[in-house]
Amino acid sequence: MPDPSLRIALLTYSTRLRGSVVHTLELAEALHAMGHTVCVYALAKDGTGFDRLLSCAYKLITAQPAPDGIDALIQQRIQEFVAYFSQSSDTYDCYHAQDCIGANALSRLRQLQLIPHFVRTVHHIEAYNSIYLQQCQERSIRDPDLCFCVSTRWQRELQQQYQIDAPRVSNGVNTQRFTAQLDGSEQSLGQQLGLNGSPIYLTVGGIEPRKNSLVLLQAFSQLRVSHPHAQLIIAGGATLFDYQAYRDEFFALAGTLGITTGEALLLPGVISDAVLPALYRLADAFVFPSVKEGWGLVVMEAIASGIPVMTANQPPFTEFLTEKQALLVDPTSPDAIALAMRSVLTPELAQSLRENSRAILPCYSWEASAKMHLVHYRDLLRR
Repeated sequence: MPDPSLRIALLTYSTRLRGSVVHTLELAEALHAMGHTVCVYALAKDGTGFDRLLSCAYKLITAQPAPDGIDALIQQRIQEFVAYFSQSSDTYDCYHAQDCIGANALSRLRQLQLIPHFVRTVHHIEAYNSIYLQQCQERSIRDPDLCFCVSTRWQRELQQQYQIDAPRVSNGVNTQRFTAQLDGSEQSLGQQLGLNGSPIYLTVGGIEPRKNSLVLLQAFSQLRVSHPHAQLIIAGGATLFDYQAYRDEFFALAGTLGITTGEALLLPGVISDAVLPALYRLADAFVFPSVKEGWGLVVMEAIASGIPVMTANQPPFTEFLTEKQALLVDPTSPDAIALAMRSVLTPELAQSLRENSRAILPCYSWEASAKMHLVHYRDLLRR
């Protein structure tokens, strides 16, 4: 007899499509397609929902205006989840949080005996200055009945720091959405964004410390010595955290280097889900010297979109990419990043990177990820 279908609740802190949110939605869709009853619960500030259509069920939990201070904001967001589920009559076999906020809420609900157990995916571990945030992160890792990781790097970190044996579940990439095939929208999107230079470099994730934005800007300045018409797009950036001091430093550096926002440097902000695939196809290369990632979904999306990739020569990227599939560089060195940005323009090298990197795509499907999750969901339920 086949295993019965499961009822699964997946919690995510936002409707804005950052890495862990995308992971949540893609996992939910894959589990739903396999016949399981899945509902995504998301905190929503504006009530407009996700920037994509979902085939599975979802429920939006109203996130009230943010109070002053990040500690108070996180505390409020946790309580909003707790209050909602405390009044809900919905029950599930598995409650699964993808972030610290959802995990703290589920921990509280289990303490109140409103749920029997819960699961959390640890995408990466942050180094918070706030004692409260550090305590929240500690609870979100130590309290779950089961933790997942999406890379070997963070699997090892959980073992070393917390003595937790966390199963590794893979990320995936939607190769129906992200493809090298032009759809006719590229030209108008390029005009809308102000793409009139060459070459075009793209990175996704906004301006923040772990994205290594300052070093990338320094490298881009070096590149413009030999390619004065180059443009750098930094897309995305929706986050709970205020990186204003870092952003101020970034824009001050841009001014010092003579890099004009709106001309050489383009900051379109959050890109709608509908046009994101076309944005990748507009770029000559994807540059992602991030110093801390759970996995790097955007790297996989760039590869699926048919553009060559430059990224950091460190885990988790080196877990799924070789030097034949991406230019792997020292993320602390503007010189090394600038050299890679020049090298990737070589037609033979760019073509080789594109062809070699595409070979990894079949290894990372959301269906495969969902099957991994189900094995561990069922094991937890049996226990």
